[in-house]
Amino acid sequence: MSDHPAKTSSGPHSVPGVEDTKEWPSLGETFTVWARIALLSFGGPAGQIAMMHRILVEEKRWLGDGRFLHALNFCMLLPGPEAQQLAVYVGWLMHRTVGGLIAGILFVLPGAIAILVLSIIYALYGDVGFVEALFFGLKAAVLAIVLQAVIKIGKRALRNSVMIAIAAASFVGIFAFNVPFPVIVLGAALIGFIGARAGIQAFAPGGGHAASDGVFIADADTVLGEHIPAHARRSGGKLMATIAGLLVLWLAPIALLLGLLGPDNVFTNIAVFFSQMAVVTFGGGALTTWVTCVPCVSWIFLGGPHIERLRDNTALSAALGAITAAVVGVILNLAVWFALHVVFGTVNSLNAYGLSLAVPDLSTVKIAAAALVIAAIIALFRFKVGVLTLLGATSLAGIALHFAGLTG
Repeated sequence: MSDHPAKTSSGPHSVPGVEDTKEWPSLGETFTVWARIALLSFGGPAGQIAMMHRILVEEKRWLGDGRFLHALNFCMLLPGPEAQQLAVYVGWLMHRTVGGLIAGILFVLPGAIAILVLSIIYALYGDVGFVEALFFGLKAAVLAIVLQAVIKIGKRALRNSVMIAIAAASFVGIFAFNVPFPVIVLGAALIGFIGARAGIQAFAPGGGHAASDGVFIADADTVLGEHIPAHARRSGGKLMATIAGLLVLWLAPIALLLGLLGPDNVFTNIAVFFSQMAVVTFGGGALTTWVTCVPCVSWIFLGGPHIERLRDNTALSAALGAITAAVVGVILNLAVWFALHVVFGTVNSLNAYGLSLAVPDLSTVKIAAAALVIAAIIALFRFKVGVLTLLGATSLAGIALHFAGLTG
């Protein structure tokens, strides 16, 4: 595109095998990249965020680690699915509103179609052994992907002992004491803000060490660079127009349902209920998809320009950085919870003295599931197997184990 000059990178943080000269991607390339991310993003928010980092930062170098984490920190503060909001944010940075819409729509489309198809199969045929076997294998790959996401995000976010302590406290809080996610996020933000204002070095920009794997993509070495895009310097008039347009997209279908079907119709109730969920749920995730996702996407178009201008605000950046550290602990909790329910047939809840712990019944261990999980982890971490290959292999293994009668 003519209004986006080519960027050249030849700094010390270059990634081997990635070309140094970067042209601004066209909308066609953008469409292809987001479609690829959508098709490869398994493992919930953790796996989706890890996949976006791998493709957008490490491979395409559209933005650097600093900007990626800054955007992720902002999305963690918002109600709704943070992974989708991160996709919209990056799409908006690259190609304005149309880029954000392309990223947001493509991000949810494959999953929405898959859920619709599986729902139809379940409604028509009930428990399908083949589908159960498929998911038995997929669970092992998803667990390995989530573990990889914890490590990848942790290497970049936990840059010193203070951040590690925040992540550990977050994990203990949510895993052992069932502390609500919003409380953890707000607590971490307050710690980061106060720490920066007090001049504590651990909360200073760049405080601590770089990623331990030696690869850190600087913002200056990427397509976006360090500057604020022109469209992020939004005027008051444009902001009001954006708000009006988003409200119409969100509320018009609900108003139409109310007018045509009345307030007691099941579809009207679904639209109203999930619209309410869209503005009070944190950390997540076809009428339901629309009324849930449109408000979540709206936060990005409304808040993005302000967050971009505040990237150099030390106190705010420290607050957002502390949030990311806390989220590492939350994702680790997800990985542990998922592992317990994949590997063990029975997981009990221990509630005493303020604790709320998930405790597995060791006698119900699933040998086949445990072996498949270990194999998936080795394949991903040791042999660097691609995501599609891993998913395909574990799916086939799950089907084979099912027909051998070993998945029980």
